[in-house]
Amino acid sequence: MAVWLVPALLQAILMGFDELWFHRRRGLPSWERNGHPLDTLTVAACWAWLIWRRPDDPGALAGYVALAGFSCLFITKDEPIHARVCGGGELWVHSVLFVLHPLVFLGLGAIWWSGRAEWPPVLMLGLTLGWAAYQFVYWRIAWRRAR
Repeated sequence: MAVWLVPALLQAILMGFDELWFHRRRGLPSWERNGHPLDTLTVAACWAWLIWRRPDDPGALAGYVALAGFSCLFITKDEPIHARVCGGGELWVHSVLFVLHPLVFLGLGAIWWSGRAEWPPVLMLGLTLGWAAYQFVYWRIAWRRAR
């Protein structure tokens, strides 16, 4: 089961690096300060689905795949603008994050489908909502005061 969590760990490390190095160095324009928490909430919706639905519920797997697919597409919404405002290093980190994103959904989905552990989606939902709260508070409130 632990191998299914490796993509989530790698994603968390890269997101932290992207946030602490690239985002804080260049600052985030309004569209990005609003968009990143929305990206995170699309992920939280997937984890909530895994918590509230059982694998054998009718439509449970299809619903999860639909939510995960939507999240994978939604997170790409900013890339045309990123292509203009970000350097090569940040764009590379984003590309790796785009590869990891569906692998994280696959990993948690496999754990959920196996029925062998209920705690990973609960943990991921808590961490994801915590990250969304950080993004909102830091970039919408604290960052404005620091400028």
